Amino acid sequence: MHRENVTSPAVHLRPGEGGHATTSAGRPRIAALDVVRGFALCGILLANVQPIAATGAFVPPSTPGGSEAAWLGVLVEQRFFPIFSLLFGVGFSLLLDSAATRTARPRVILLRRLLALLALGVAHFLLLWHGDILSTYAVIGLLVLLPSTWLPRLAVAALAPAFIAVSLLVGGDRFALIAGLFLLGSALVRYGVIDRLEQSARVPATLGLVLAAAAAPVLWLQARSDPAGRAFGISLAGAGLLIAGVYVCALLVVLRTPLRPVLRAVFAPLGRMALTNYLSATVLVLVAGRALGSPPHTWPVAAVPLIAGVILAVQWVWSTLWLRRYRQGPLEWLWRWATWTRRPPLRRE
Repeated sequence: MHRENVTSPAVHLRPGEGGHATTSAGRPRIAALDVVRGFALCGILLANVQPIAATGAFVPPSTPGGSEAAWLGVLVEQRFFPIFSLLFGVGFSLLLDSAATRTARPRVILLRRLLALLALGVAHFLLLWHGDILSTYAVIGLLVLLPSTWLPRLAVAALAPAFIAVSLLVGGDRFALIAGLFLLGSALVRYGVIDRLEQSARVPATLGLVLAAAAAPVLWLQARSDPAGRAFGISLAGAGLLIAGVYVCALLVVLRTPLRPVLRAVFAPLGRMALTNYLSATVLVLVAGRALGSPPHTWPVAAVPLIAGVILAVQWVWSTLWLRRYRQGPLEWLWRWATWTRRPPLRRE
């Protein structure tokens, strides 16, 4: 089974008082980002349950005809980490904008943030799970995102598809793909797309249909390819990008309907505490795997969604209750403290 990973957003926005939330720089909070992040967190956990429970053991890949592969391979595998990679690039540029209004050396703030994330990722890797992605995000951020802040936005926008294309050409290389998605997220901020994210449903609806049409033949190729072959890696990565885009577009469309309050209530608390929930999920999955007592690849098909559902339900309750009293999740707060080297307020006034 292919692993999917998540990191929390690269910027933690401080909720304002009353019904309207704002960032620390005073700009309106973009609710869609929290919803998309929380939705992706759910998919990430579905993809990660078995790899985490294996704790380094071999997990046989799903067979193309298996009932598990029928839904995991189409809906989950490699479909959610692209969303988090994109959001990381978005958050990074939003933080740069915020830091530029508060300090003369905003890139130092970004450097500290990435180094703190690297330390957290290394600890996660050594103590809990070798599938950690936080350290990878931090390293790629240091090598790609941080230097890109000196480039004009046109160059960043051109490099993003170049990295993605290289990733696909070499068989779905994850490092190049993450770098490309980081830059794409950054470019979306620098061109003002993120500020207009919730202004219209027509654009995401049209884009979602185009992406869905493009995904159909790629999914067909994935289903017919040898899982050990290069074509499978390319089709898996390509389908992952396209389906991830469909998911994001669908959420943006639904957010323009009367279902918006439901989506915000369900997914936003998870998304606002993504770092805390990502790391706590590792612990909870390890406990669940120990309780089951059998190798993950022998579990019944229902075990993975059941474990993920219970964990997400617990995290939703925890996140909702926590955010009623506090501005950020506990690990998000510590990360912000390390970023700015001064203790930020935690409890709501």
